[in-house]
Amino acid sequence: MGYNKIKNKKEQGPAKVKLFRKRHKIPENKIIEELRARYENIDESNIKNFEDFPLSSKLLKALKEHNFIEPTDIQKQSIGLALKGNDILGAAKTGSGKTLAFLIPVIELLYCQQWSRELGLGALIITPTRELAYQIFETLKKVGKYHRVTAGLIIGGKDLDHEKNLMDQYNIIICTPGRILQHMDGNKLFHTHNLQLVVLDEADRCLDMGFEQTINAIIENLPAERQTLLFSATQTKSVKDLARLSLREPIYVSAHEYAEYLTPEGLQQSYVIINLEEKMAMLWSFIKNHLKHKIIVFFSSCKQVKYTYEVLCRMRPGISLMALYGGLHQMRRTGVYEAFCNKQNAVLFATDIAARGLDFPGVNWVVQMDCPEDVNAYVHRVGRTARFRNGGEAILVLLPSELNMLHKLQEHKIPISEIKINPNKLHSPHIKLGALLVRDLALKETAQRAFVAYVKSVYYMRDKKIFNVHVLNTDAYAKSLGLAIPPRIRFLQRLQTNLEKNYEEKQKKKKNCLDDFDGKLMINRDYSSNYNNDDDDSGNDKEEQRLISKGSRAEMFGIADSDEEDILTIKRMNIEIEGEIEEQEVEEKRLVQNQRKSKNKALTKAAVAKKLMKKKIVPNTKKTFDHKGEEKIDPAKSKVSELAREYENQEASGIDIEFAKKVIHEEDKFDRERFRERIREKHREEKRKLKAHRKKEQSENEDEDEAVGSRDETYNTDDSDSDGADLSWLPDPDKIYGIKTPSNETESDEAMKKIYKPSKRKLVIMKKTKEKNKKPKIEVTEKGDLLATEELALELLRN
Repeated sequence: MGYNKIKNKKEQGPAKVKLFRKRHKIPENKIIEELRARYENIDESNIKNFEDFPLSSKLLKALKEHNFIEPTDIQKQSIGLALKGNDILGAAKTGSGKTLAFLIPVIELLYCQQWSRELGLGALIITPTRELAYQIFETLKKVGKYHRVTAGLIIGGKDLDHEKNLMDQYNIIICTPGRILQHMDGNKLFHTHNLQLVVLDEADRCLDMGFEQTINAIIENLPAERQTLLFSATQTKSVKDLARLSLREPIYVSAHEYAEYLTPEGLQQSYVIINLEEKMAMLWSFIKNHLKHKIIVFFSSCKQVKYTYEVLCRMRPGISLMALYGGLHQMRRTGVYEAFCNKQNAVLFATDIAARGLDFPGVNWVVQMDCPEDVNAYVHRVGRTARFRNGGEAILVLLPSELNMLHKLQEHKIPISEIKINPNKLHSPHIKLGALLVRDLALKETAQRAFVAYVKSVYYMRDKKIFNVHVLNTDAYAKSLGLAIPPRIRFLQRLQTNLEKNYEEKQKKKKNCLDDFDGKLMINRDYSSNYNNDDDDSGNDKEEQRLISKGSRAEMFGIADSDEEDILTIKRMNIEIEGEIEEQEVEEKRLVQNQRKSKNKALTKAAVAKKLMKKKIVPNTKKTFDHKGEEKIDPAKSKVSELAREYENQEASGIDIEFAKKVIHEEDKFDRERFRERIREKHREEKRKLKAHRKKEQSENEDEDEAVGSRDETYNTDDSDSDGADLSWLPDPDKIYGIKTPSNETESDEAMKKIYKPSKRKLVIMKKTKEKNKKPKIEVTEKGDLLATEELALELLRN
């Protein structure tokens, strides 16, 4: 078989050879010129695919590889205008492809100018959040992988020194406002003199009060001649904002301006009205009933997200739980973002940093546990689902006091309907939460911070018609979080005291003002009556009286002479709207009434405990007072210096390092003095012990001397004393030693001194004193030993 095949091949003849003709490469300059020539003929109505745009082959190839084939409405309308060099204000619904709408013009602009690394920065893309910047950077890597431009991600949380060394090598920079301004201020390698294009993604958020100063500083460092693109789902039309950006005849592009609804069509929106203390039970029950879904839950503060995530992880609902908020490290935030994108079933607890621009694939539910600040925030939150013509559902949780939000949503063409919770499927986890907080002190502190953070978030909201912190049932809300005792809300207490003081001061001012006004009127009446009596010209009496009273009132209230109609209106230094003044006065009156009512309530144990806490009475403490009645301060347990007490009474958060150093230096003086006093006391004690020891030795010596004196008294004799001891048996010393002469006496004394050396102690010398009609007495003056006393006794016997 094999042989036949080979034979047949040989019979067929020689193999055919294919000839390849060399294709002449078209110069890149000619390609760019052809593309630019087609820019003027772009008609958005004829565009169905990306290939209909005059784009480079490299970009079209990358788009096709990642299934970007058919452009969306915002892309059709904005890409052509951007390629022509126009400034654009782009607005479209969430999930409509705004990222590609500005990335394609950025890549094509640099390609047509044959941008290289040596030319430096050519395009700057600014976003409000790090996650959105990371998402744009990943999209740019996909669609621009065949181009030679370099791109860098400059966001907070990364190595600043590493970024500084690479700033001059990037052609495209995707950044957050704070970090790029940091490089503008302190990096010599960063310059913008060649900048061609600036893009603001989520422009309304970048230009609001939170980033106002930062964006202004960035714009001052940018060249005046540049192209600017602004994109957002809720685009700003403020003349002030557009003037700050120095836009040149911007074109407003809104793909869905005439759409029936502001939100995506596939999004089903609903709201539920519950009390504040039922929120935790509603969230737990919702998660337990949707274990096979992908859910994003929005809260208003980072501390709420942290506590909810930690406590629900302990309760194990049966689904993956994640948390994304500003307090996390950047590496962890990026990891959470990527992990949630890859998950099919998971729950992400997040703040509004996840509300703008982030593309989480396959999200089924968006649950807003806290009411958003305004309609724009609501639109961006619910836009995390129902993206790219997909479907999704969103639930808004409202309190009974937040129903005005519904009217605002309806005014902005947002369809929303009410749903009610089935009580049979509502399970309260309050008991289990309380048990967890009792076991874990750190978790309890996290719950307390979350409680205070929620109250603060409600207080700092701008729209006071929707958000009223005074109607919140904080005690019940604390119990729903698992807290047995509600934490102190100090800023509310300070607010209430300030309102009460202001209300009292206003009442006093009004009273004083009326009293002064009545007094001036009385004076003017007296003056006018005297004036009328003195003058005969009665025709001008009424006119003069009117002018005097008018002048006194004008002087009283600072009113000009021309204000005849509103003569009793008070001119204020700080002008306010009348409605706001009335609302503030009503609020102050309500607070004062509530305080009066609370005084009449029966005291409970919790109320007594709160009063003790307010009075700062610390239990189990002992206080000592001196003879003047002043409290003695223990320097080992409390601060002594006035500077340290001032530091402890400070209410500001954080640590003032310089002030703390001064406090430590001041307290160190007292510590040194206390140490010196200890050393002095120790020396005094040693002296007392030494003195007592010497006294003891002296008393012992005196006892010995008394014993020696009593023994020496037995040797005292007198011829006249018949009761004395009989010494006749003693031999005559003169016969033994011979009769002493003065010379002999001195010699014998010197010999005795050599033989009997005196001891260190003082000698006791017996002196004889003779008195008339009395026995001779021996006086003890100095101490001595037994031999010395015997010698003295013999001397006395000779005499």
